[in-house]
Amino acid sequence: MELKELTYLRVIAEEKSISKAAERLFMAQSSLSQSLHSMEAELGGTLFIRTSSGVRPTESGKLAIEFAQKMQLEYHQLKGMISDTEGLKTGKVTFGVSTFRGGYLLPKVVCDFKKLYPRVQVEIHEANSMALEQQLMEGKVDLALVVLPFAKLKAETRNLLQDEIVLVVPKGHPVHSRAKETIKNGVPHKYIDLEDTEEFEYILSDNDTILGDRARKEFAARKMAPKVCNDNLTAPIAAAMARAGLGLAFTYRSCCENKDGASYYSIGEEGIPVQLALANPPGRYRSKAAKALEEQLLLYFRQSPVNPWP
Repeated sequence: MELKELTYLRVIAEEKSISKAAERLFMAQSSLSQSLHSMEAELGGTLFIRTSSGVRPTESGKLAIEFAQKMQLEYHQLKGMISDTEGLKTGKVTFGVSTFRGGYLLPKVVCDFKKLYPRVQVEIHEANSMALEQQLMEGKVDLALVVLPFAKLKAETRNLLQDEIVLVVPKGHPVHSRAKETIKNGVPHKYIDLEDTEEFEYILSDNDTILGDRARKEFAARKMAPKVCNDNLTAPIAAAMARAGLGLAFTYRSCCENKDGASYYSIGEEGIPVQLALANPPGRYRSKAAKALEEQLLLYFRQSPVNPWP
């Protein structure tokens, strides 16, 4: 078997579909099917069986997929070790970040990094923080920007910045009249008590995201039953719909957009802070490229921190 065939196995397992896997791999479905048949003939067993909803691995397939994941990880680490002998003249670092947050926080850092190390490739893996935790556990990323605390992962982290979950309130919304004001860090600071919003409609993210999960927990802690018109949207769409006047939503202070006349309020006088940190896969070799990108991120945010209490 070749390394590319190990990738085929992993992608088929992840997509649970030959056709979807072929699209993701930019190859014809017939070619991927033929490669799978060849692998099964070489290994002497059926790896996937077809179902009404796609394909699923057999017991033999599960063994092959586990082997493929281990071999790809070992190969990735070997490439990192060899690249390190070149002193950052070449190499690759795989960085995990959420699509929402990455669009606001990442481009400038990556540009600066590429100026310092033009031949080091930065490969971005986009996923929400919960999915990134799993990718770290599996060693699929070299470094990830995540929200603490972890649900399951035990890994060393380095704090990057403190962010805050805030309420997106569209222009002209009646909840503006319920805003309150206090002083934080010597400046006026506006907030809204969540209990004062219960009669209004909400737009929520999926409950397998940090924003979606935390929002539901905050409602539950206050024994609230808010009106929800959409409850499975991505964070960017939920925030955009709120700015357009379709309801209230949650976003991060670091991702606030000054447009559409929307306002962003802390939730309660104390707010809901969240800690952003950089994490590495536990027990894995850390390449010089991964360490250099981590230091670049830390340097950038020390110089240009996100202010959670504007």
